[in-house]
Amino acid sequence: MIFSLDMKSSTPIYVQLRNQIVTGIGRGELKAGESLPTVRQMASDIGVNTMTVNKTYQLLKSEGFIEIDRRKGATVCPVSAFSEKYREKLEDELELLSAEASLNGMDRQEFLKTCERIFGQMHPEQTGEV
Repeated sequence: MIFSLDMKSSTPIYVQLRNQIVTGIGRGELKAGESLPTVRQMASDIGVNTMTVNKTYQLLKSEGFIEIDRRKGATVCPVSAFSEKYREKLEDELELLSAEASLNGMDRQEFLKTCERIFGQMHPEQTGEV
């Protein structure tokens, strides 16, 4: 998987890296059980400090996206069951995105179509776009 980080962005590098790994897992580019590069290797590959990658991996671990084992390193976790805690997080984030979309002139239908399209990119088998 190739990472594209914007060093001039206001979004911290560790968050950009986290988001790209989560997206990679969601798209199936990174599979359950697949190993991620070591912290040192990832830092070297993308040209950032090892502490940045370590922070990313710890965040991904706390969110349940990866496991970290001293012998095997970081590996992608299997997909977990949909939980009420996640539903609440999703609703909070969608509320903010909906408000921003509305304030930027997007109507409800366009917002929903955009959500459908993006979700479909993660799961084409569920939308008939295989």
